[in-house]
Amino acid sequence: MKYSLKVNLWLDKIRRINLFDISFEMLQNNIEICTTKDHKFGTDAFLLADFAKPRRNDLVCDLGTGCGIIAVLMQIKYNPQLLYCVDIQQQALEQLKITVEKNKLEKIIPIHADIKELWGNAPYGRFDLVTCNPPYKAANTGIESYGEAQKIARHEIMCNINDVCKAASKLLKFGGRLCLCNRPERLSDVIMAMKDNNIEPKLLRFVSKTPKDAPWLFLIEGRKGGKPFLKVMPQLFIKGENGFSQELLSIYGGNNR
Repeated sequence: MKYSLKVNLWLDKIRRINLFDISFEMLQNNIEICTTKDHKFGTDAFLLADFAKPRRNDLVCDLGTGCGIIAVLMQIKYNPQLLYCVDIQQQALEQLKITVEKNKLEKIIPIHADIKELWGNAPYGRFDLVTCNPPYKAANTGIESYGEAQKIARHEIMCNINDVCKAASKLLKFGGRLCLCNRPERLSDVIMAMKDNNIEPKLLRFVSKTPKDAPWLFLIEGRKGGKPFLKVMPQLFIKGENGFSQELLSIYGGNNR
């Protein structure tokens, strides 16, 4: 398969870093996402991008972006003004650059930065929306993932939920939204972190595989400077009678994952 010179240079750079193969996963509209074993994506990314629903004029920042799937999905479906994608792992940003160049996603801006410090010319107090699919597991809990990149993505090693909410509070304008997902056992931690950083939880949705199963994920939206009032949405089910539920198929946009 032929790629542009710039894409080939980035592919060569990642291959020098990794001992395993790069692959591309196809989305709707023939968009291809550059993935590796260290930086790939799952159902939760689709759910969060759909839940966040940025508006056309929104300035958006995705924290801990990984391969950039959430930002890519938001540009494809909602086409906001600009999407800043922040990650501390250089390899993840190199993958995102390949995806951006290969698919001509000019509105996505990769940023190599630690979310605890952000970046030098960050437009503080101007973002309409911040999204984050954060590490689900608290530090020193559960079985640690094998690779270093996977540990960073899944465990609160480089940042914790308070760091995410603190960064979001700095970036968001008054009334701006923070949307993230996490495991149900972390719900109280997430709500406390939001409130401690002047972000009021406003919308909550639980996700289950079937109506008989306990939730395995929640989606939450908070507003900077908002007044207390939390709305709980109807539950989202992954499976229906004949495979995926109609709502999940709609969220996938016809992408048969």
